Formats: sequence, structure tokens, C-alpha cells
Amino acid sequence: MRTKEVGVWIRVSTEDQARGESPEHHKERAFAYAKAKGWKVKEVYDLAGVSGKSVMEHPEAQRMLFDIRQGNITGLIFSKIARLARNTKQLLEFSDIFRNYNSDLISIYENIDTSSPAGRLFYTIISAMAEWEREEIASRVKQSVEIRAKMGKKLGGQAQFGYRWNGNELELHPEEAPIRKMMYELFLKEERKTTVATMLNDMGYRTRSGAKFSRGVVKRWLRDPISKGMRRANYLQQNPLTKSNELKPQEEWYFHSCPAIVSEELWQQVNDILDEQDKSRKPVLNRKVHIFTNYIYCHCSNRMNVRSRLTHYKCVSKECNNKIRRDDLEEAFKSRLNSFLKDKRELAKYFQHSEKALKNKEKKYELLKSELGKQKDELKNLLHLHSSGQIPTDAFKEYHDVPYKKSKKLEQQILKLESEIASDSIRQNSTSFIIDNSKEIYNKWDSYNRDTKRDIIETVLDTIVIGHDTISFNLKRLTPPKTTFSELGENGGQNDCQVFCRQ
Repeated sequence: MRTKEVGVWIRVSTEDQARGESPEHHKERAFAYAKAKGWKVKEVYDLAGVSGKSVMEHPEAQRMLFDIRQGNITGLIFSKIARLARNTKQLLEFSDIFRNYNSDLISIYENIDTSSPAGRLFYTIISAMAEWEREEIASRVKQSVEIRAKMGKKLGGQAQFGYRWNGNELELHPEEAPIRKMMYELFLKEERKTTVATMLNDMGYRTRSGAKFSRGVVKRWLRDPISKGMRRANYLQQNPLTKSNELKPQEEWYFHSCPAIVSEELWQQVNDILDEQDKSRKPVLNRKVHIFTNYIYCHCSNRMNVRSRLTHYKCVSKECNNKIRRDDLEEAFKSRLNSFLKDKRELAKYFQHSEKALKNKEKKYELLKSELGKQKDELKNLLHLHSSGQIPTDAFKEYHDVPYKKSKKLEQQILKLESEIASDSIRQNSTSFIIDNSKEIYNKWDSYNRDTKRDIIETVLDTIVIGHDTISFNLKRLTPPKTTFSELGENGGQNDCQVFCRQ
């Protein structure tokens, strides 16, 4: 029988080293354990001094996972679970990877060896309890933050630029506050965020971190009501997907008075200008993108693009010669859009379908949230029953796995639905605006610049499919009947469209 080849994982924090737990001591203990088991230590992965919060991306961790996947080692010895990682999610990820490659996790301190059924069960229990504990702590911290925010107490961290903490009281920073005030005065005069940032930088001013002022910093600070004496609290949250900070709903914010840097009148004047600029601001569109790019497909399922200096959208497939003139396609779309906007029955069908789809998603969202709450309650109850001895250890995994997997799946579905509901609501509002102004849009279409046309197309259009003698315009959440070239001919486009499509 082949000797089992294992790796040794060494991760000792600086605090542990200060208490005398050296990496060498952990290494010797791991080697002794392997020798007692009759295993061969093939690799050592040294992460001494690395934080346990996130180790998965560390080069040594990646090297270890590569060895597992290649079969260079079939087990990993570490002193205890906390030394492998402190992040429960990563602990479970490690467990899944090792299980997929029939490899074992061996913790000396907890006496866990996932090569045995009992070891795998114990690892799952400990990981689940750690996750439950983390969620409980997070919930208590969140409640504490909301209470402290409501009372106006300091929540930790530095005060904003222009202010400083004096105990639990916020006061003006004698050096920074005049700079922040100057920012408002310069913007009121120049009405350009980039210009203000450049002027402040040229004067030699910098942010607290020593960085130059930027357009984004200027806008964010001008928008913040703290400058007029209204300090916000409990207004930020972390996006679960991107991990970036974003604003909470305004009804969850708390406001507390603080020393003002500028008058309320000056703050309002500046923010009125910013409001007008935001209304007229349009995203910059790549000038190389034609108005139907990414929306037009050939009947063979490939995309159709406009190649440099050509007048046709052409199928990207070399075996297919399907193409259509840009001008003809735009005229066909204009005709289709006009008929759609004028057809009251089709509009009613569109909004009925759209509203129904949105309500169904919102209803499903609430049901999923309710079901997730039930699954989490069941998990907590199972842990309570196990800890009180009512569920034996060897049966716990059987009870625990089903609700745990369900809760994870529900969380993914909820996140996806949240994104879809937000996107559908925005799209519905945009479509309502276009329909309310349909007559003007049709009459002025030819005078619109490319960006405006593209905005309308993005709002109402899902895909365009070009057949041999047909064009299918599939609108958002509504698929109207095909428009044939003979029908387009009634509007004066029959011959041109037929000729160009059959070339």
C-alpha cells in the first residue's frame, strides 16, 4: 500500500509568536503527528504572520491548493482549525475542495481527521457553529450600531475632513474646515468640479491622506449635509456582492446637529447647481459603437456588426453572408417603434405584462425571504437541540445539511431577484417616459444625435433578429409579431430592404 503523502500548514500569528508559539514548534508537532501515522510529509506551506481573516488568495495557499488538485499531496496537517483560517466561509471552501479531490484535513488540536466519517461530521458541526456564532455577533453589532447612531454617539473611525472628534463631540478642524468652506465658494463661482479640484491642488492643499483632490471627492463633499451642520448616521451599508459601501434607504438615516462649515443658503445654492448638472448629464458612449451594436443578431444566432467604414451590419460568421444596410435598419426600427407606440392594445398588453412580471417577482422575493427566515430558525433550533444533547453527534449532519443547503440557495436567489426588481423598475419608468413623449420622439427622431437614439433603443429593445426576408424586433418583455419586408414596403422601404438583404 502506498504511503500517504501530506502537507504541513504553518500559520502562526504575531501574537502567538509573542506568547512563545513559534512556527518551528508547530512544524515539529506536525511532523511528529505524521510520523506517528506513518505518513510522508512532502510539502510545508509557511504563512507565519499572515492574518487568518483571508488566506485563500495567499501564494502559499494557492500553491497548496494546486498540489491538492494535482494529487501531489492527499492531506493537510495543521495545529488547529483557527490556524487554517478564521473566516468560516473559507474554512468551508477548503473543506469542499479537499472533499472533491478525496483529500483530508487533519487538525491536531481538535483531533479532527476528515479521512474518517466522524472527522468529517465534527468538522461540519464546528464550521456550522462558527458560522452561527459569527451571524449572531454580526446581528448584535448591527443592532448596537443602529442604537448608537440614533443616539448620536460616535461610531468609530475618523471624523470627516473639516472636523475632528473631541471625546464624543464633533468640532471644527482649525486647518481643514476653511479648505472645505473654500470648496463651496469656488464651486459657486466656477460651477465645475474638476476645476475646483485643480484650483485646490494648485494652491497646495491636499486631503487628509495626502492625496490630491479629485472630481469625485469634490462632489461627494459638496453633497454631504454635514457641512451645513447636519451629521448623518447609519446611512451606509456594504453591498453583499461587490463589498463596496453604498447608501441605505433614507428612511433609515439619522441626523444630528453639529458645527456648520457653511451656511444653509450656500449649501443649498451649490446643491441646486449639482442637481441641474446631474439631470443633464449623460453617460459617455463609445464613439465607435453603432446604435444597434450588441442588439442585432443574424438568423443563424451569430451577432451582426458594422465593420470599419462600411454601411452594413454583417453577420460575423464567415459562412454566412447575411447583411442589412444601417439606414434601412434604422428606418425599419423607427417604423416599428411608431406602430408600437400608437397601438393602444399593444401598449396595454405591454404594461399589463410588465406590471404582472414585476409584481410576480416582488411576491416571489417576499416568499423567498420568509422561507429563508424559516430555514435559519430551523438551523438555530437544530444547533440548540444538539448542544443540549437531544440530537446525537452522529445524527446531526443528517438533520443539518438539508436546511443549510436550502438557506444558501435561497440567499443566492434573493440577491438575484433584488437586482432584477431594481432593473425592471428603472426600465419601466424609462419606457413610460418614452411612451408619454412618443409623438415628439417619432417626429424628431432624425434630428436626435446618436447618443439619444441609443438611449431609446436601450430602453425599449431586447434584440433584433435579421432573417433572409424578415426583421424581428423583440421589445423588452414583449415579443411582437415579425415585421416582413413587404409590410415595410407600405412605408416606402420594400425594394431597398429586399435588395440589400439578398445581396
